[in-house]
Amino acid sequence: MKKILIANRGEIALRIMKTCKRLGINTVAVHSEADADMPFVKYADEAQGIGPGPVLQSYLKAETIIDVALKTGADAIHPGYGLLSENAAFARKVRDAGLTFIGPDAETIELMGDKIASRLKMKDAGVPVVPGTDEGVASLEDAIKAANEIGYPIMLKASAGGGGIGMVRCENEQALSQHFQSVKTRAKSYFGDDVVFLEKFVENARHIEVQIFGDDKGNIVHLFERNCSVQRRNQKVIEESPSPSLSEEVAGRLYEAAVAAGKAVNYRNAGTVEFILSENDDFYFLEMNTRLQVEHPVTEEVTGYDLVEWQIEVARGNELPVKEQQQIKNAGHAVEFRIYAEDPVTFMPSPGTINTMEWNESANVRIDSGYEEGGSVTPFYDPMIAKVIVHASGRQEAISEAQEFFASFTIEGVKSNIPLFQKFIGSDEFANGNYNTNVLAEWLKTEKEEVEK
Repeated sequence: MKKILIANRGEIALRIMKTCKRLGINTVAVHSEADADMPFVKYADEAQGIGPGPVLQSYLKAETIIDVALKTGADAIHPGYGLLSENAAFARKVRDAGLTFIGPDAETIELMGDKIASRLKMKDAGVPVVPGTDEGVASLEDAIKAANEIGYPIMLKASAGGGGIGMVRCENEQALSQHFQSVKTRAKSYFGDDVVFLEKFVENARHIEVQIFGDDKGNIVHLFERNCSVQRRNQKVIEESPSPSLSEEVAGRLYEAAVAAGKAVNYRNAGTVEFILSENDDFYFLEMNTRLQVEHPVTEEVTGYDLVEWQIEVARGNELPVKEQQQIKNAGHAVEFRIYAEDPVTFMPSPGTINTMEWNESANVRIDSGYEEGGSVTPFYDPMIAKVIVHASGRQEAISEAQEFFASFTIEGVKSNIPLFQKFIGSDEFANGNYNTNVLAEWLKTEKEEVEK
């Protein structure tokens, strides 16, 4: 494998290219007109424009991207995360074009992308799943009947998609009646499939995910867990490893379940098994992300491994760089903060030109950024400017290091959520480590009430 096309943009494209350069692999960037001057385009060995700013006219044009790969002599395509990364049809087209897709098999992506099918597969493998329906609910009447059997509150979910777009919490029958058709309509619009199902909503849950890796020799290992419970609108904003307030016994069972999930589908390459944990430490399979995660640097920092390098090695047909589980160790504590160009109060995007972006360098702080001074954050894409990953000997040391770093961070031209992080990580709610997915919303509510007094 001598040349890889990265079918993505921004920080993840640049991050993949840096590993490729270290390994002596040439890279090809594809970019929209809006991204022509972005750092990842300049860093690549070759770059090719593929259309206007909107993703449907550029980064989601599968055939165009594959055509560029063939014309430039690329051996493989790395999809990054988001965009086409979990598109089974794209993975299949890459393979059919004689190129290597750096990720799991198309069949695995397809299976895990269907939440009902993946739920059934996990049940068969003995992995705990949230109480819910094992098939789609076709009508509101069926949904009401099933919800009464499961018990409110419930989550109404699109089977073919995830994130905030594909799910709604329903507290009662009235809410279910109100949202049922709109969720089906959105599912059809965003994911091309209007099948929906129901799951019990687990109150005060923690969101814990386990990084797994498999090769085509049958080896599957885990690289420990990440706590992703600090969220806003069902989107992660802070991730850390090891997870605070998680016992070794429960962590061990999570690892076993994650590896069992991988073995059940003969998993190959990088994947993440996501779980929710109840207040009494019962845990349930949520979904499997068949790609590299945004928060993968957290795992890299505590294990010392380059996960993109592992992805490339597995895609080459080689065994995992480390295939014996007992050889994989973690050290210290890492926390990742997603820096967005957004209003820290309303969370509304804040597009514009980054006039200034400066910080004090630290050996304990890693910055994965897709932007530089003078660059423009456009309304076409997710407004994440950078990821700040802090690694220290312990959790409190990592938090202190983060506070010191954010105090030195200056960004002008766009608003950012750094002021939010500066306040939140100093709060008791975050510092004690015993938090759940409601923590940020509840803390923001308390802050607002204090201001209004």
